Amino acid sequence: MWGLLPLYWHLLDAAAPAEILAHRMAWSLPVAGLILVALRRWSWVRPLLRQPRRMGLVAACAAVISVNWFLYIWAVNAGHVLEASLGYFINPLVSIAFGVLVLRERLRPLQWTAVGVGTLAVLVMAVAYGRVPWISLVLAFSFATYGLLKKGIKLDGVDGFAAETAVQFVPAVGFLIFLGVRGDSVFVSGGTGTALLLVGCGVATAVPLICFGAAAVRLPLTTIGMLQYLAPTFQFALGLLVFHESMPPERWAGFALVWLALALLTWDALRTARTARAAMATAGRRAAAATAARGGAAGSGAAEGGTAGGSAVGSGAAGGSAVGGSAVGSTAAREPGARLPAGAGEEPTA
Repeated sequence: MWGLLPLYWHLLDAAAPAEILAHRMAWSLPVAGLILVALRRWSWVRPLLRQPRRMGLVAACAAVISVNWFLYIWAVNAGHVLEASLGYFINPLVSIAFGVLVLRERLRPLQWTAVGVGTLAVLVMAVAYGRVPWISLVLAFSFATYGLLKKGIKLDGVDGFAAETAVQFVPAVGFLIFLGVRGDSVFVSGGTGTALLLVGCGVATAVPLICFGAAAVRLPLTTIGMLQYLAPTFQFALGLLVFHESMPPERWAGFALVWLALALLTWDALRTARTARAAMATAGRRAAAATAARGGAAGSGAAEGGTAGGSAVGSGAAGGSAVGGSAVGSTAAREPGARLPAGAGEEPTA
């Protein structure tokens, strides 16, 4: 759905990007509200309102994603779909750079290589376009900044979406009223079809995001990461095959370098996930072996105690089995068997 959004925005090319953006903001809040009512998820609202720092981060997120949305809509309707798709191809590389510069994260060698290849790709694209590909860079940096800010808010997908659209709602409605008073509102003058498409902006914004949130808790991170490349791939295909934007050889070279960087990142992520799964499985087997060994030792001690003879046999056997059982139970509580660690390794969640 994200990959096909250029088709939707193209249907609204009669409206100014600012009006499309305002409708996208205004109609997203009712959609988010209906979802929250259906899920009965309101408990996060009051704690959020009592924390000015988190509210500030929500406002910052709303501002940054508004810039991203506006530029993307403008780029599609101005004939820059290919450059917009490049921005979302570059986005993972920018996110990695933010991790190093802001969060002080350490990169593996393949990640450093990918960042270097991505930087070279930007230089090649600057030569190809005869200018810095500013649309791609602003889209990439704004979305990476959005992701960075959301780390500090710590709200689930639907909750965060609702909070951000609540911040956007009043300015958006105010702007739409201003357009209506001036007589510049396409929503009023464009006919029923255009009005319905503008109302549908909220659904077009919310549904892909909700699907993504639902997938993120069900699929491994490596799968999610690879699937996210589908959106800019679809956008690239639309720009090339549907909107017939020019693609000279030097632009192909720039895109090829970006795809090489993403291939390196994907390979590194798959290899790291495979290593982590193997380590978790090994740890699980060791835990299971340790649990069995301790249980066996406790049972053996109980049997030896039971050979003392006389009336002590019953008490010794009972005492031995109790010790063995408590030892196994407490060990199992501390060290779950192989299945839990292996399962945790198989499906890391976002």
